[in-house]
Amino acid sequence: MLVALWGVGAVSGSLWSGPPEELLERVGFGVSSPLWTAFGSALWCANLAGYLGTSALLLVFGPVAEREFGRVRTLVVLLGCQVLAVFAGAGLVRLGASTGWSWPTSLEYDLAVGPSPGVAGLALALSFRLPPLWRRRVRLLLVLGLLVPALYSGYLEDVLRLCGGLIGLAVVVVRRRPVAVLASETRVLVALLLAASALGPIVVWLSPYANGPLSWFTDVVAVTQPDAETVAALCADPELWSQCRTAQAQAAYDRVPALLMSVVPALLLLVLAEGLRRGRRFAWWAALALNLGMAVLFGWYVVDLGEPFTPSLLVEFALPLLLPLAIVVVLLCTRRHFPLPTPVRPFWAVTGGGLVALSAVYVLGGYVVREQFTPVPKFADLVADLPARFLPPGYLGLVPLSFRPDDLVAAVLFEYTGVVFWLVVLGGLLQALWHARRVGQEDAAVRARELVLLHGGTSLSYMATWRGNRYWFTPDGQAVVAYRVVATIALTVGDPIGPPGARRAAVRGFASFCAHEGWTPCLYSISEELRDEVASSGWHAVQVAEDTVVPLRDLAFTGRKWQDVRTALNKAGKRGITAEWVRYADAPPALTDQVRSISAEWVADKGLPEMGFTLGGLAELSGDGVRCLVAVDEDRTVHAVTSWLPVHGDGRVVGWTLDFMRRRGSAFPGAMEFLIASAALALREEGFSFLSLSGAPLARLDRGARPCAVQRVLDFTGRVLEPVYGFRSLLAFKAKFQPVYRPLYMAYPDPAALPRIANAVGRAYLPGMSVRQGVRLAGRVLRSVGREPVQPVA
Repeated sequence: MLVALWGVGAVSGSLWSGPPEELLERVGFGVSSPLWTAFGSALWCANLAGYLGTSALLLVFGPVAEREFGRVRTLVVLLGCQVLAVFAGAGLVRLGASTGWSWPTSLEYDLAVGPSPGVAGLALALSFRLPPLWRRRVRLLLVLGLLVPALYSGYLEDVLRLCGGLIGLAVVVVRRRPVAVLASETRVLVALLLAASALGPIVVWLSPYANGPLSWFTDVVAVTQPDAETVAALCADPELWSQCRTAQAQAAYDRVPALLMSVVPALLLLVLAEGLRRGRRFAWWAALALNLGMAVLFGWYVVDLGEPFTPSLLVEFALPLLLPLAIVVVLLCTRRHFPLPTPVRPFWAVTGGGLVALSAVYVLGGYVVREQFTPVPKFADLVADLPARFLPPGYLGLVPLSFRPDDLVAAVLFEYTGVVFWLVVLGGLLQALWHARRVGQEDAAVRARELVLLHGGTSLSYMATWRGNRYWFTPDGQAVVAYRVVATIALTVGDPIGPPGARRAAVRGFASFCAHEGWTPCLYSISEELRDEVASSGWHAVQVAEDTVVPLRDLAFTGRKWQDVRTALNKAGKRGITAEWVRYADAPPALTDQVRSISAEWVADKGLPEMGFTLGGLAELSGDGVRCLVAVDEDRTVHAVTSWLPVHGDGRVVGWTLDFMRRRGSAFPGAMEFLIASAALALREEGFSFLSLSGAPLARLDRGARPCAVQRVLDFTGRVLEPVYGFRSLLAFKAKFQPVYRPLYMAYPDPAALPRIANAVGRAYLPGMSVRQGVRLAGRVLRSVGREPVQPVA
């Protein structure tokens, strides 16, 4: 079908702007067109955007439909929706035109081409085969994507496309029972509804002849200025003085500030939609007030027209008025889903301060350069004009225009005072709505540490006590989840800590807590056992690291496999280098200064910031219970350093996890092998059962299983980052100690959140990366693409 669509378009010269007028008259479908055009019109699109959009939908949904329905049934659904849509759309146009409504009357002479009605119906019919979460999202996005153009731009093809989607949706209704909508999904649905009301006027802007039933609403949400010719024509007619006043006010703006000020209401709606998605109560109140205000404003506008209300005129004005009222009703019905408080005091302080400062700048500055206005205003005139500086151009007709700027400074004050103010408001509002609420954490770290000491867990459990983590406890206080919030993603650190039987319940409770807070949970670096437990609840998982565990009970460095380790031990002995256990917080300054110098040398060599999150740095060396093993020579020169985190179980330390690893640039070869081998021997003698060499991020063994798409993306990321951070080389290095490999996974309930999760994980590992370091990292990554990856040795 793609070949036919593009081939016919190319042959007929229709790819750029649709079929030529003569051809369109013959093949386009209209209310009075021949019946065969219901099929024939599907071989063309109206313009290049139509070709690209239709092709994208076909490529996304077509192969899936052929796999799910079969080729014949897919063709039947596609053609059935196409034909039924064009006839249903023609019937609706005739019905609306019979009432005298101007919009459907204008469509009686319109012609449409394109297979998009059938493709939209096929996509919505296919949605019943999707999982519940994706099912709702695909339906909502497609329905809004069909509804907004039909209601705002209002072309015939928009109406036909909407009819096709509704016919496909009717197939869904008879095939599937409704599924309960979660609170988080309700927030998304309401936010998308509000965003659609803001984006609709943008559709009108992009449509040169828009005449949809809601196109009038554009005058309330976003209004631009007329051109100079329109202003001159209006002002030449004394009977049009009220319109001339509005036009003069709009034309007084330069185009750039006028454009910015014109979209202020739309931008406010979009920002509030993001706040609703996060469950913020302040966003709910603001969206409610804004929509009520727009409804009142539009109602006043309709009454001010002073025209007698005929049935057709009533319909034309009732629909735009009903839109904000409908959103108000939806907000009132879903109020309980937006309980989260917002730190509004900083917002009000910034907004109020900005208002006072900009008002003073405009009034005082305008008075200083008053000669640059025509006519010259008095101080009182500037004060009286101040409210108009904060209004979008479309609303300036509500206030009189007493003077206008003639020179640069006056024009900047006149045009940009409102622009700067609304940018401050939008920035402050975004900051307030994005700010993650601090949940009560009094003594939480102490309680979490007690649970770590009592129950322990995986080799990463000690990391739950690191600074930067927050804690969620089960209602009985027997289990805790350590997490940190990055861009509305709640990243956990390892498995929940508590009795083994409480882990699954802890995950369910933590997920409910995140849903209430407007966050998306992500269980990071969890064990295979927990992955299997949460998989039954519909969570998805992908491997993100490979833990390497060395059993100590029967450890002996004998045999060919241990040759590198024995060589490192022998070299250290010949050079007089010994391994010494120290507690970093109590170590002498001569030693700690060297450790800091070694770490700084390593960071400087990389040219990139140290990674955090599950990778400790200097700050973590001083943690309670952390032991450091340093390689020193006879002159007390530190060649390398490692840190070891305790792993608890049954109230005691049962093993240790390698965390911090640094070696001096001039250290002898094999320094790290020497330290790890020395630690293994010493810890075995102390009676511990194992040590973990910790997980190597973005590296894993090939176990023969076919990776999923997400896993392939992670493997590619690990490959391109190899020259920068060497994760795969690290895994290959750890293979020298013949460890037992244990995969670590990332589990998430919502695949649609993967881009945000990727962003959150990146920011968690590199929280302090500057722009310069980011550019350097990107450059090194690009240079590394195509290089052969280092294969870990089992």
